[in-house]
Amino acid sequence: MEYDLIVVGGGAAGLMAAGTAASAGAKVALLEKMEKPARKIRITGKGRCNLTNIKPADEFLAKIQTNREFFVPSYTEFDNRALARFFEKRGVRLSTEQGGRVFPKSGKAWDIADALVEWCREAGVELICHATVCELLLLGDRIRGVNYRTKKGFVRRAEAPAVIVCTGGASYPATGSTGDGYALAHAVGHTVEPVRPSLVPLETSLPDKEFLNGLHLRNVAATLLVEGTPAAEEFGEMSFSTRGVEGAVVLRMSRMAVDALIEERKVELSVDLKPALDKATLKERIARETAELGPEAPMADLLRRLMPKELVMPIARAVGGHPKRLLRQAGPQMTTDLIDILKDFRIPVSDYRPFQEAIVTAGGISVDEVNPATLESRRVRGLYFAGEVLDLDANTGGYNLQIAFSTGRLAGQLKHEA
Repeated sequence: MEYDLIVVGGGAAGLMAAGTAASAGAKVALLEKMEKPARKIRITGKGRCNLTNIKPADEFLAKIQTNREFFVPSYTEFDNRALARFFEKRGVRLSTEQGGRVFPKSGKAWDIADALVEWCREAGVELICHATVCELLLLGDRIRGVNYRTKKGFVRRAEAPAVIVCTGGASYPATGSTGDGYALAHAVGHTVEPVRPSLVPLETSLPDKEFLNGLHLRNVAATLLVEGTPAAEEFGEMSFSTRGVEGAVVLRMSRMAVDALIEERKVELSVDLKPALDKATLKERIARETAELGPEAPMADLLRRLMPKELVMPIARAVGGHPKRLLRQAGPQMTTDLIDILKDFRIPVSDYRPFQEAIVTAGGISVDEVNPATLESRRVRGLYFAGEVLDLDANTGGYNLQIAFSTGRLAGQLKHEA
C-alpha cells in the first residue's frame, strides 16, 4: 500500500501526529503493534490521565529535565492551552487540580483516548493494529516506507515518502512500549542515548523498613543526597512499600538518583518529618509532651504524639531505645537525637525499580540528529520522530504527556527545511 505518511505507534504522540497530517489532507496509515491504540493513555495517571499542566510557559518549560531548548519550538507550536482547547472542542470537559494539573472532568483517561482515536478516524486515518514495524526502508538518504509484521507473522510492506516514529520509550512495556523505536532509529544511523527509568520508585536498605510498609507521609521536605552532597530538594507527599519509597517527592528526584546509582555513587534521602518546626520549637514540643505523659510513660507514647505509628519502632531504635523504655530512663541525649532524626530521617537508597514501574523513560534518540523546528531527521529525509522515543523527559505533573502531544503535533505538519 502507498500512503503520504506512515505513523509508527498509536500512543499520544502517534495519534496526534496522524490526526494532524490527515486533517491537512494527507493519506495516513497508523501502525500499532497492540490490539488497539492508546493503551498507555488509558492507564496513565492511575486511570485519570493528567494530560498537561496549566502553568505559564516559563514555569512549564522549567519542568523539562532534558533538552529543554530542543522542545521549545514544539511547545510554541502547540502549548498547554492549545491542547486544552483541542480536547474541549472535541467534547472532553477538563478540570484543573492542585499544582496546575489538568484532567478530564470525568476522571476517566478513556475519554482522552477515545477522543483522539475518534478524531483520527474522522480525519481518515487508516488504523492498522497488530502491526509491528520491523524495518525502516530507505532509498539513498530518503525514507520510502516500512516493513511490518502482522499478528500471524507475515511481513508486509507499506510505502510512503514520510514516516513518523512514535513508538514511546521502555516504560510500561505491557502497553507496547518496549523500545522498538530505538532499534529502528539505530539501524538507519541514529545515535541512541542510554535509556533508563525515570519517575520511578526507589529501593532502600533501611533497617526496619518492614514496619513502614503502607505509610503515607504528607507535607514533608526531602533532600536527595549524592555522596553526602544535596542534589535536589522537594516538598510534598511520599510513601513506603515493602521494597522502598515512592510518591511525588521521590518520583520528582528519581531521575538524579537513578543516574547516580548507575555511576555507583552513594545515594540517600534526607527527610524532614517536621518541616514547619525548627529545632528549638521541636525541643519545646517534646518537653511539653513528656511533662504531660509523666516519667513512667513508655517512649512509644511520646513518639506516637509526634509521628505516625509506623515510624515508632524504627525511630525508637534509631535513638538507641525501645518503644517500651520508660521516659524517666531517657536522658537529654535522647531528646537531642530524636530532634536530629525528626529533622533528618535518613533513608539509604540501594537501587531503583524496573521499567515496568517507571512512568517515563530517560534517554532515547539523540536530539542532536533531529531538527527541532520540524522534528525531521538530519540523517534521513522524510523521517520524523515524536514523543518519548526522543531524548526528552520532564517532571511529574502532566509535562510528559504534553511533550508527546506537542511533538506529535509538530511532526504531523510534515515541515521541511532546506
